[in-house]
Parts: sequence; C-alpha cells; structure tokens
Amino acid sequence: RMEFVDLYVNYVFNESIRKPFEDFMKGFLRGCPARKWMMFLPVELQIVLQGHTTCDWNLLQKNVKYSQYERLDQTIRNFWTVFHKLPEEKKKMFIAFLTGSDRIPGYVWEHFTFTIADPNVENPDEFYPSANTCHHILFLPR
Repeated sequence: RMEFVDLYVNYVFNESIRKPFEDFMKGFLRGCPARKWMMFLPVELQIVLQGHTTCDWNLLQKNVKYSQYERLDQTIRNFWTVFHKLPEEKKKMFIAFLTGSDRIPGYVWEHFTFTIADPNVENPDEFYPSANTCHHILFLPR
C-alpha cells in the first residue's frame, strides 16, 4: 500500500504536470532569463512576482499627499476613521479601486503614495469618490 501511495502521489504532483510545467517554464524563461532571477532569495522572488499580500495601513496613511485638502480637514479625518474600521478585504478592495490591483508591487510598498484630491464640484453631495488609477489619485468630494 505504501508503494502505491508513493507512486500515486508522485504521479499526481510530478508526472501528470511535467509537460504543462515544462512548457510554462520554457516560455517564462524565454521572457525572463534564469540568470536574472538568481539574485533573489525565494521569498524575495515571491514578493517581486506577486506583490505584497499584507499591508501596513498606517504607513499608507502617512505617505498620502493631499491636493486642495489639509491633513486635518474634517473630510480627511472622516475618511481615515472609516478606512481604518474597514475589514482587511475591504481595504484591499480600496487599493484595487485606487490602483487597479489589490496588491502593491513588492519593491515600492515603503515608497507607495497616492493623492487625495478635492474635485472642486459645485454640489459635492451629488458626486461619488472616483479614482485615477494611472496616477493613484482619489478624488474625494467634500
């Protein structure tokens, strides 16, 4: 029985995926030669390829820039109060709304910034927040 289990596990995890994995590896290494990846430790390579999966929300708040707002404006204070009460999944959804991805690239988390801007609309109660994902700008009506 032990030999059967060993052979079955080997088939499922190695033999059955050998051809698709070799095809994937061939294509991946064509675009990204292995010598370039050798400088990374496995955990570093995972962050480079996947981005950060955990976020320091206080650092994010600290790095925000404001346009036509001040850090202590009531709208900004309300925004951060609500934001910090959100569950982790909703915060990641906000990052996706702001950037187009729910993860921050691995090499920029400490330097990631976004801008909260006042869209200067006549009646702010008639507008929802919107985002410019290319420039990481959140337009937050007063």
